[in-house]
Amino acid sequence: MLASGLLLVALLACLTVIVLMSVWQQRKSKGKLPPGPTPLPFIGNYLQLNTEQMYNSIMKVSQGVVFSNGERAKQLRRFAIATLRDFGVGKRGIEERIQEEAGFLTVALRDTHGANIDPTFFLSRTVSNVISSIVFGDRFDYEDKEFLSLLGMMLAIFQFTSTSTGQLHEMFSSVMKHLPGPQQQAFKELQGLEDFIAKKVEHNQRTLDPNSPRDFIDSFLIRMQEEEKNPNTEFYLKNLMMTTLNLFIAGTETVSTTLRYGFLLLMKHPEVEAKVHEEIDRVIGKNRQPKFEDRVKMPYMEAVIHEIQRFGDVIPMGLARRVNKDTKFRDFFLPKMQNFRFKSPQSPKDIDVSPKHVGFATIPRNYTMSFLPR
Repeated sequence: MLASGLLLVALLACLTVIVLMSVWQQRKSKGKLPPGPTPLPFIGNYLQLNTEQMYNSIMKVSQGVVFSNGERAKQLRRFAIATLRDFGVGKRGIEERIQEEAGFLTVALRDTHGANIDPTFFLSRTVSNVISSIVFGDRFDYEDKEFLSLLGMMLAIFQFTSTSTGQLHEMFSSVMKHLPGPQQQAFKELQGLEDFIAKKVEHNQRTLDPNSPRDFIDSFLIRMQEEEKNPNTEFYLKNLMMTTLNLFIAGTETVSTTLRYGFLLLMKHPEVEAKVHEEIDRVIGKNRQPKFEDRVKMPYMEAVIHEIQRFGDVIPMGLARRVNKDTKFRDFFLPKMQNFRFKSPQSPKDIDVSPKHVGFATIPRNYTMSFLPR
């Protein structure tokens, strides 16, 4: 009994010291860093991210989490960009892949015969197949059960991360994996994606030809062989798994979500849809697929796409950025190695949707649509 009482006192003392140190550090830097709410120990300001309007256009938050950065991020990013370019990203090769998938999407939509549908998986299958053809060297059939299961896992993970429990999991994943709650299902979904990537990597390892890389995974495996004697290499199996998973998820979710926003906004604004359709018929016609070179001839279409991206704002907080040297910005001093997030200037809920302004209503997560060819 006495031992448990002493342990409780010790824990309370440690917690008090941590809180006092956190408050002291915050006050010490108050006159230098941008203004912001006082962070809580460990979790920082994740529960206060909606208070940006209380301060200026710049707000400092203490995140309470550690992100990959430095030399690892540089090496992997440089390799990923170079490899994706080798497989056609930014070149005619990727255009042909997109045109092929657009054809499959059109056929799938026509097969609905004008019935009401939820476009979520129609769009995610198409977008995911473009990145899959580069990362895995092949596309999936739209009715492939494993493919549909992967897309379902991805959607469930993104829905979970948008909740408060998901934010806590992001900060305390090592602790929350031992606690009951919705995060347990999210762990299963993520493990399912990792198992799929592991199976693909294992297959490529067995069939690898160093002189003829078939996809991103092959290129990474070849680089691993080239640097196997380098003690400081960042090219090893774990990084291959995580980089491939990141490409697969990022190459699917953000684009398909933006397309969903786009379809719904065009449904809400048929006058805009009519102008887009007129420009498509005038520039492209009905006898060929669109090409990248058509972009300069279609200013209205490009303006609509930019407005969809602005309004959709699918990643409003973006990724953290670290200051690599002491920097003065406006009236603030940003110390070296401080992490910052750049928030979008406004969210859809802040937009004036009154008739006197061109605005849009808040978009629900799921909706139905019908495909009726003109």
